[in-house]
Amino acid sequence: MGTALVYHEDMTATRLLWDDPECEIECPERLTTALERLQQHGLKQRCLQLIAREASEAELGLVHSPEYVALLQGTQALGTRELQALSKEYDAVYLHPSTFHCARLAVGAALQLVDAVLTGAVRNGLALVRPPGHHSQRATANGFCVFNNVAIAAKHAQQKHGLRRILIVDWDVHHGQGIQYIFEDDPSVLYFSWHRYEHGHFWPCLRESDADAVGRGRGLGFTVNLPWNQVGMGNADYVAAFLHVLLPLAFEGGYHLESLSQSVCMMVRALLGDPALPLSGPMEPHGSALESLQCVRAAQAPHWVSLQQQGAAPVLSPGTPCPEGRPSPLPLGEPQFKAVVTQAAAALSSLLDQLRLHPTPPVRVAVALIAPDTGLALPPGVLCEEGSLPQEETQAWARPHEALAQDGALTALGKVLYLLDRILDGQVSSGMAATPVPAAAATLDVAVRYGLSHGAQRLLCVAVGQLDRPPGLTDDGRNLWLNIGVEEAAAPSMFHVSVPLPVTTGGFLSCALALVLPLAYSFQPDLVLVALGPAHGLRDPQAALLAALLRGPAGGRVFALVDEESTPQLATVLARVLNGEAPPSLGPFSMAAPEDTQALMYLRGRLEPRWKMLQCCDLAA
Repeated sequence: MGTALVYHEDMTATRLLWDDPECEIECPERLTTALERLQQHGLKQRCLQLIAREASEAELGLVHSPEYVALLQGTQALGTRELQALSKEYDAVYLHPSTFHCARLAVGAALQLVDAVLTGAVRNGLALVRPPGHHSQRATANGFCVFNNVAIAAKHAQQKHGLRRILIVDWDVHHGQGIQYIFEDDPSVLYFSWHRYEHGHFWPCLRESDADAVGRGRGLGFTVNLPWNQVGMGNADYVAAFLHVLLPLAFEGGYHLESLSQSVCMMVRALLGDPALPLSGPMEPHGSALESLQCVRAAQAPHWVSLQQQGAAPVLSPGTPCPEGRPSPLPLGEPQFKAVVTQAAAALSSLLDQLRLHPTPPVRVAVALIAPDTGLALPPGVLCEEGSLPQEETQAWARPHEALAQDGALTALGKVLYLLDRILDGQVSSGMAATPVPAAAATLDVAVRYGLSHGAQRLLCVAVGQLDRPPGLTDDGRNLWLNIGVEEAAAPSMFHVSVPLPVTTGGFLSCALALVLPLAYSFQPDLVLVALGPAHGLRDPQAALLAALLRGPAGGRVFALVDEESTPQLATVLARVLNGEAPPSLGPFSMAAPEDTQALMYLRGRLEPRWKMLQCCDLAA
């Protein structure tokens, strides 16, 4: 089980044969540059490389009309003038004698990847293809797209593999109207697109690209458009979109060669399980982004319980356009366009700096166990760490706590601090350690203090269960303590937050997505401690999801502490998610209890002035 990379060099054959400034940006270098960058970063070599095949005419017919497929097949024999004349019948399209072959390879690559994942040959993968597909429709090429690769892949997954629910996330500067049209009345496919819109002034300039286009018929609520009406959206805006729109619904583009190739590398790193890079810049969404999020949540709330329970957004009646809020901007002129390009180049430079400053640690996950022979089914590559801090140093840190003088507690603490050292000095990305139950709170206290004194600038501690905040910790801005599992919600300070443990799946998801993660991304920690204390109450899938989600805010530097009486199954699943594997399913969705929703809303209102990622609508509007 690894990561597949599907590609075929023939997909570089199609190219523009005449002068057309609009179309020249769709060039073979979009693939070759990305492939070269994957090679340079050593990512291509880590993937299972598959050579793309051509899709059959029957497979193309899952989405496209026979007449349209035959028309494209006939372009192989056309001359340049005929190809140019036919291309003019479409919007932003050019055709080449190799277009039909390349487009069949692009579809075939997507189908190969679907088959490889769903048969268990690989865990995940990337199909590196051209021409693209998300603008093409049943009988129309559009926006460089000939065959709708993703739509055909979704239909194929349904028909060949029996999938009943498919989520398509379309991350591109343009709206993928082709996918939307194909599935807009189909409740088995949830289509999510975030795209530049500028109140309809940005291509494809369609009314149905706005937030109030939510599908039709049986597919109402299964089309989700998040239109950006302002250029220059940053990390905070996209994270807010994940937390307040995409992820609550799911628990049910680019042509700039340098940025595109780097994006491909970041995607493959994530598929391989490498930790994400820490996000830079202020974590406060733009007002325009919050307006867009509010519009989406308002349009989708009638169809999704998960959005209704988080509150805030008013419900729009069907067909009601979202208020524009601000005057519609004019299309960018040359000076403004250059400014946007300069901003994008600066962001890319920052990303490259992050790669240099945060190289991937030699060890992705290490575990420190009290008894090595616990029968854990650890994934390959996970290191069983046997080292320990020198006894004298361990005793010095343990001295304030009587609980750490008990048999075994001091030994366990030495292992915890040794592993924490390896995480802080960049030798290990994330870790997990076991502690004796009577010493759980004391061990956590020492781990927090040790981390802050040994290189952690901002430390987030998520303590679940009977683990109170140590009285000596101060609100100096360097540590944020979040306790899950208390009787009543409270926020004694902006850096000390307590919330009851929700009793349902829906309540847990709301707590994680609408409180824990917004706090984490706002705080921007460089180390996260997740402590599962006595009587923590989390089911294994919930603990795994919490640990997996918290890998993002700190660039993968997560240290999980569990008590020695935890089941081997819990320790195994935590090690797997820290190693980059997907967490197990939470099971059927159940609504949040009213008291859990009230606790969440109270804390959000109390904490929003400081932690801006908690906002899901423009509170100043």
